[in-house]
Amino acid sequence: MEDNKKFQRPKRPVSIDGFVSDGRGLGAVVPRSYQPSNPANSELGNYRARSDGFYPLRQAPRDVSHTPEEAEEEALLNEPILLGEELEGTKRKPHSVNKHQRAKRRLKRAGLALFSLVIIGAAYFGVKLYATEKHLFHGGGGAPALAAQVDINQLKGEGDGRVNILLLGIGGPGHDGPDLTDTMMIMSIDPINNNASLLSIPRDLWVKIPGNGYQKINAAYPDGKAESTAKTVSGQTKDGLALLDKTLEPIIGIPIHYHVIVDFSAFKQAVDALGGVTVNVPETLYDPTIAWENHWNPYIAKQGVQTMYGAQALLYARSRETSSDFARAQRQRAVIVAIKNKALSLGTFTNPVKISSLLDSFGNNVYTDFSLSNVGRLQEIFNKIPSNKITSLDLVTPPHDLLTTGSMNGLSIVKPKAGLFDYSDITSYIRNTLRDSFIAKENAQIAVYNATSISGLAADSANVLKSYGYSVTTVDNAPHTTNQELTTIVDLTHGKDKYTAHYLEERFQITTTDSMPPGTGISAPAGTNFVIILGRDAADSSQTSLAN
Repeated sequence: MEDNKKFQRPKRPVSIDGFVSDGRGLGAVVPRSYQPSNPANSELGNYRARSDGFYPLRQAPRDVSHTPEEAEEEALLNEPILLGEELEGTKRKPHSVNKHQRAKRRLKRAGLALFSLVIIGAAYFGVKLYATEKHLFHGGGGAPALAAQVDINQLKGEGDGRVNILLLGIGGPGHDGPDLTDTMMIMSIDPINNNASLLSIPRDLWVKIPGNGYQKINAAYPDGKAESTAKTVSGQTKDGLALLDKTLEPIIGIPIHYHVIVDFSAFKQAVDALGGVTVNVPETLYDPTIAWENHWNPYIAKQGVQTMYGAQALLYARSRETSSDFARAQRQRAVIVAIKNKALSLGTFTNPVKISSLLDSFGNNVYTDFSLSNVGRLQEIFNKIPSNKITSLDLVTPPHDLLTTGSMNGLSIVKPKAGLFDYSDITSYIRNTLRDSFIAKENAQIAVYNATSISGLAADSANVLKSYGYSVTTVDNAPHTTNQELTTIVDLTHGKDKYTAHYLEERFQITTTDSMPPGTGISAPAGTNFVIILGRDAADSSQTSLAN
């Protein structure tokens, strides 16, 4: 028996890839005497006959006899890998594991779907905002005070400490005189002291339009557009605004930094996009002349607090036949404040539907010379200004009733009470009411002394300074000096009131000093921050640089 065992054929080793070794090493020489008995039917022949050029010689026998340890190892290898689970020391039931996996898969799919919606929505609004920016935010305006950190060297003169925006309402396409500025209003913002004012400019104010003679001020913008040689509508609009600024700024005495033009369609769409605005109507407005635009109802708005939608708000702001142009301006200011309150209220700028509607209306019917970053900064400022800090101003309410009505060449006009084209009272009132933010904040006390023999020089200069909102506390002659050539400004704050010092240096074109010059005999009252000692050079500039 043992001899027979010696001659038993040894078991061939099993290979898991189907190849079986004959005992020779890889690369061993095959004896020439080896030939398949029937090449055509041999496994090698079948091997070549296969379309893929490869076929295993035989399937490896599967050894199903495993030790318990091997069986456990195979079961672990075949078990699905579950990321994020703590497997050590736990024994899961298959059914509960499957439920947990399905819940995780559903949660993952829901998260991916939500993420996709956010990405798609962001892309949509990004594209819409980009398109709207190109059409709506043309850039070109500029207010140094709009910056979060104001560069004092950018402040060219008194008034640059505020942000002054000229709001214009026009009829637009389909209306008679589509470019006539039916509404003119200045929104002046004080970003330092967190307040704002709305000042109405009567559209019938009789003025001299440079290069176009004497007309109502509402013709300045269309005149400028008509004369423009620009090839684009945007360029023509800028030229129209430039002529309007040149006409208006000498009257109001403050710079205009930005412009917004809104036509009737944009106004209605914007109010509707906000879901209406809340307005407190002081008295019932009855106007049969525009009843045809109100479903033949002559009652535009009844007395009391109410919500107005686009069409009604527009009629309320436009009507003047049964009241006056001044009363209409008051209504317009009330609607603007109502729009501000709604637009900045909680939820408006976080509601994608409202944002989309606003962009649609603004993009087609509004022109501004803001940049997109300007608008973001303005929103930050407005969020700090409560509605009770927005003052409504006009030029007809006592004690500042500075305008009156009249007629010119058969036209009903508005003119200054001081006399035709005499806007001095108007200029002084606006400059003092809309004080430069930095002048108002520092509120420096200024003493003005005349060190020349020119009579009235100190009083004239003081009046000009007062018109810009400076606090002039002393006006007098220098005791000992009567023929000083050059003006001197003494800064007794030693640089503390740097904005006032900057404005005075710009105005008088000199550098301040921190000590009184000898021999003047001047002893400034206690509490004085700046002493201005006027020389003969001030007489030459008092009617030019000081008055501008």
